[in-house]
Amino acid sequence: MPKIAVVEKKKCHPVACGGHLCAKLCPVNRTGKDCITWYEDNKAKIDEQLCTGCGICPKRCPFGAISIINLPEELSSRPIHRYGRNGFHLYNLPVPVFGKVVGLLGQNAIGKSTVVKILAGLLKPNLGGDDDATFDQLADYFKGSEAQGFFEKLKEKKIKISYKPQQVDAIPKMYKGNVRGLLTKVNETERIDEVVDALDLKNVLGTDIKDISGGELQRVAIAATVLKKANVYFFDEPSSYLDIKQRIKVSKFIKSLADENTSVLVVEHDLIILDYMTDIIHIMFGKPGVYGIVSLPKVTRNGINIYMEGYMRDMNMRFRGYSLRFDPRPSVSKEGLPALTSWEHITAKLGNFSLKAENGTVNIKKNIGILGENGIGKTTFVRILAGVLKPDTGEIAEKVKVSYKPQYLDSSSTDVVASLLGDAVNKYENQLIKPLDIEPLLLRPLNELSGGELQRVSICYCLAQDADLYLLDEPSAYLDVEQRLIISKVVNDVAEQRGCSVMVVDHDLMFIDYLSDELIVFEGVPAKCGEAKGPFDMEEGMNLFLTDLDITMRRDRETNRPRINKPGSRMDQEQKEKNRLYYS
Repeated sequence: MPKIAVVEKKKCHPVACGGHLCAKLCPVNRTGKDCITWYEDNKAKIDEQLCTGCGICPKRCPFGAISIINLPEELSSRPIHRYGRNGFHLYNLPVPVFGKVVGLLGQNAIGKSTVVKILAGLLKPNLGGDDDATFDQLADYFKGSEAQGFFEKLKEKKIKISYKPQQVDAIPKMYKGNVRGLLTKVNETERIDEVVDALDLKNVLGTDIKDISGGELQRVAIAATVLKKANVYFFDEPSSYLDIKQRIKVSKFIKSLADENTSVLVVEHDLIILDYMTDIIHIMFGKPGVYGIVSLPKVTRNGINIYMEGYMRDMNMRFRGYSLRFDPRPSVSKEGLPALTSWEHITAKLGNFSLKAENGTVNIKKNIGILGENGIGKTTFVRILAGVLKPDTGEIAEKVKVSYKPQYLDSSSTDVVASLLGDAVNKYENQLIKPLDIEPLLLRPLNELSGGELQRVSICYCLAQDADLYLLDEPSAYLDVEQRLIISKVVNDVAEQRGCSVMVVDHDLMFIDYLSDELIVFEGVPAKCGEAKGPFDMEEGMNLFLTDLDITMRRDRETNRPRINKPGSRMDQEQKEKNRLYYS
């Protein structure tokens, strides 16, 4: 059975473990051979040929830096790419298909961005060796497959690629000037007016890149990608920072790019959007930070259901020990539930923006989702409930103890995670620490965490506080599909077990659908005015929200997950006639 040994260098702390504990415990080292040695920077190095796979070093490493993996026999061939000795291994590649939008679905750190960079020509794969592979070597490696044709066309320059990276917040560091200047600079298609209209960018054309919001920056990045003359487009997480209305519009736009001469490949964590946007998907599985495997292509609906099941039938491989179950929460009547807090006639004015929230009540043991466009007052409303802002008029009727996780997370602190979480590690080990996978992060400084790691720590910190009402602003940001559903379950458990209530602002409709008992819907004009309506029960709230989006939703017959109906389809028309836009 093929075996790989991976050392995650950022987790390896040879001084803190007492001086290469792994090397001291290794049975092969004890015989006088050099199975585990170390680099010049003192980080551990493992010889895969000498390693017996005994499992001692990964179990005894106090920082979880070592993984020894016995791979399936199907992966006895060389990896497509390896990040140096004892680094991350990638197996297989998806192939863009002309006329189709191809999706890539998998956990964080499983290799999705690596795949896109290889296909986009930004990273040269090394086929597991020390040197970059040539186009001829790649064509030979994929001989007889569609990937062979792709790399041959890439070599012959018959394929021209345009790539939108994941980290759009890096754009202001690379370009100085306004939005119009950037789009004009990259425009090769003479479609600038059409693309600007499609992505609602007219109002920001004269704005400096450094001054636009995250959602605007994302749409500018998508526009810049499409304005380049290409026949293969790659979009790495195009829905990040976007509200649901923008996600639907961007999805339609990206889907419209695919034709007989053009292919699109998308990496996305919002399952509803991935389902809506793509024709086929590849599942990526393995162990985050260690190795990733790309599956054969699946029709999107079937592929997402396989991913949720965690079992790949064509490979006879279970890649997750449990299924991601989507059991919608049963409707619970408000009757008999005491009120926790309420508000009356709240108004607030911030610059040119005005917020209004008439009357609303939060009952105990209720999870309330908050939906609405960006810039319409959701965060302002939550900050008023949290006591961070004071309204101009109106009041919060009952003062309750509140714990608040803000939308933007502070990553500047050099403190380690354990010092932030304090006694929560012991107090909530089973309720928070284990399900949120916090333990491997406890000795890491906050300023060294990735966006997803920092998000999980922030959620853990918020839910570990003693409070009656928990307010979470965009907790799904930077998280993958599995982590989002785990967060939903954790939130539900906290509300149920502690008899408290939770309010969640988010743009992932499946995430909101999974955890919410009720909805508050924001209407208005972004950056000008917003009004909070509700709380409503789920069906009434979703009907109100989906009316503005002009879409209907049904439930998948196998997994019960929510899906967007194809516009104009029989089900879409039937649900609109019955005014049941949301199928509960």
